Amino acid sequence: MIPSSRLIARRRAIAASGATAGATAALALALAACGSSSGSSSMPGMDHGSTSSAASSSSASPSMGDMPGKDHMASGNGLSDSQDGYRLTSKDTTLPSGKPAAYRFAVTGPDGKPVTEFAVDQTKRMHFYAIRSDLTGFQHIHPTMAADGTWSADLSALAPGSWRVFASFTPNTGTGRGEDFVLSRAVTVPGNAAKTPLPAPATSTEADGYTLTVKGEPMAGMAHPLTVSITREGKPVTDLEPYLDTYAHLTAFHEGDAAFAHLHPTTKVTGDNGGPDLSFHAELPTSGNWRLFLQFQTGGKLHTAALTLRVG
Repeated sequence: MIPSSRLIARRRAIAASGATAGATAALALALAACGSSSGSSSMPGMDHGSTSSAASSSSASPSMGDMPGKDHMASGNGLSDSQDGYRLTSKDTTLPSGKPAAYRFAVTGPDGKPVTEFAVDQTKRMHFYAIRSDLTGFQHIHPTMAADGTWSADLSALAPGSWRVFASFTPNTGTGRGEDFVLSRAVTVPGNAAKTPLPAPATSTEADGYTLTVKGEPMAGMAHPLTVSITREGKPVTDLEPYLDTYAHLTAFHEGDAAFAHLHPTTKVTGDNGGPDLSFHAELPTSGNWRLFLQFQTGGKLHTAALTLRVG
């Protein structure tokens, strides 16, 4: 169920646990991410903007393997608007407060021209995220692209404050063909910005009547297994539906700089019977508190749960 990066771009975190001596698999931090969200949670840390959804089309300044869900490897944390000649550009430096708004942007290549051909990643050609500086208001959207390469991400109402928006993509042509990128830009929402304290680290949280329990103690820069168990009214949930080719989409943001990491479950998708346990390979590069947003689907509805994880 946050400098740019190559795989943060495709938003995939794929690292291998070092269970066997001499075998260390890389877990990719994937930023950007995937996922359109039609549901939202009222839990702390998500009250400044609900997750939005938008149809997918075919084909700045910094601030703030083949296993299921596996993405291309990359490095970085998504906190830059440029990488290897590719740049995230936008005229939008501010967005209105309290009402839906469209953020328009383009990705230019090393030749300075807008990129219009993108590879499909987890059923989408572009994954877009928005997060406020206090790690509230999480939104995960699939924007649409016009013929000239201009993308439009339809955001739900934003609360005043400093925000960062991330674009995760893979060019399908040019020097960056097949490479994963995650680029970001800062945007301001005018108004009286009241900071929401980050909820304390915990091992469980609730969303839409579901209880999610996280097991695992990740250490900075090291691959560790992470398990998320989902129950409802005390009973194991076994009807998780595939969402973006996985049973859950997990995104993490680092407290303080909003660095981005994207982790995918390694649990094999076999139909509409996922759960109750979802396994992840987690490799978070920096110690401190990370705010995790896990998205999963049941009965055709997308749920989003949030939890603060302490990384030593």
